[in-house]
Amino acid sequence: MPQPTFHGRRTASRDTPLFTVTADTLVAVDFAPRGRPKKPEDRERGPYRRLFALPGARAFTVWNLVARLPMGMFSVSAVMMIAGTRGSYALAGAVVAAGLAATAVVAPWTARLVDRYGQARIALPATVFAVLGSLALLLCVRHGAPDWTLFAAYAATATTPNTGGMSRARWAHLLKGRADAAEGLHTANSFEQAADELCFMLGPVLAAFLCSALFPEAGTLVGAALLLTGVTLFAAQRSTEPPAERRAPGRAPFRAPGMRPLLVVCLATGAVFGSMEVVTIAFADTQGHRAAAGAVLALQAAGSCAAGLAYGAVRPAGSAWSRLPLCLAAMTALMALPLLAAVLTGSLPLLAGALLVAGTATAPTMVTTMTLVQRCTPEGRLNEGMTLAVTGLLGGIACGSAAGGWVVEHVSAAAGYGVPVAAAGAALLTALALFGPLGPRSPFGPSNRPVESRPAH
Repeated sequence: MPQPTFHGRRTASRDTPLFTVTADTLVAVDFAPRGRPKKPEDRERGPYRRLFALPGARAFTVWNLVARLPMGMFSVSAVMMIAGTRGSYALAGAVVAAGLAATAVVAPWTARLVDRYGQARIALPATVFAVLGSLALLLCVRHGAPDWTLFAAYAATATTPNTGGMSRARWAHLLKGRADAAEGLHTANSFEQAADELCFMLGPVLAAFLCSALFPEAGTLVGAALLLTGVTLFAAQRSTEPPAERRAPGRAPFRAPGMRPLLVVCLATGAVFGSMEVVTIAFADTQGHRAAAGAVLALQAAGSCAAGLAYGAVRPAGSAWSRLPLCLAAMTALMALPLLAAVLTGSLPLLAGALLVAGTATAPTMVTTMTLVQRCTPEGRLNEGMTLAVTGLLGGIACGSAAGGWVVEHVSAAAGYGVPVAAAGAALLTALALFGPLGPRSPFGPSNRPVESRPAH
């Protein structure tokens, strides 16, 4: 049989079929290279790998986590610093509560400026001002300044930007216009919620260790340094920063259709978190294990963190509007487990296990809620909309803490676990009453952010 002769480029000749004749038979031979089996890296990547394959995603995520970790440190650090120096937990709690109230007022305005002038231009000076407030608090406590100076100094930290909201805004910007925007945004929101849980799980532990092992001001100093470093390097990632909207179209986020009912849900959900923290500390104290309260609460955050990551790896069926009541119903049911463990057994280890399971309902609820907040927020005002949701959560945490403390003091620590159940039930009833029977469509018409709500192909 004649052999093929290659002319010119070898690869070009190998791609050309050879025709020859043997006796009365025409033979066609194809010398083109056969297809190779796909390598593992060529196979379809998981949702998180696809998410972090976006240009610049890993860089801004790392520095945002550094900036976000102090959010779980500052309150504990302030309480331990003030109580350890002044000998008054009442004063420490009042200072932290005043700072929380100031944050609820100032944070939406800071977020509005971020949307209007850009993250780098606003977040960095706002962070510097907040860090100066933390340092002023440290100096006032250390040098015995009057009590009112503590309130003024800690109130200055209210300008701390919503780092989680800025990160979510970057994900929305990176995913904008993509065919898989809705699926990618679901994964991004799940990751961000898991990151929140992780930071609020590790932050208090780190703060308590620093203040106890080193000196009372160590937690505040380290937290301030992490915040300033993280925000500075996060803001330096300009390639992923959403464009500023000097004159953002649409109404204010608070007036957008669907936003106010969602804020009511955030308020009730925040009450779950606030009451659970106070009641768990009180219950551990009654069992003679007050020092274990942080570890027990960390188990709840760990359950939520794991559930958030798992929730982001799947593609839930139905619309986010229809999933919200289901998530709230699951949270209400699972929040009954700590109540049963505390009332029926009084065992701290069993309570810890119940909190671990109950925490698994928290992240899916928050992911779904934040997704709906994004859809209701008008284009160009996402930071403001997300910060409004955080403000609602903070208000709920304050109310839940007060309600949980009252029940613990006037009834019992075990009965205090009824407050999270009631708060979760209130959130569920609010969703059912204000949204109605949902199905695949929002009762408030089309999304204000159509890009994120477009189905993936």
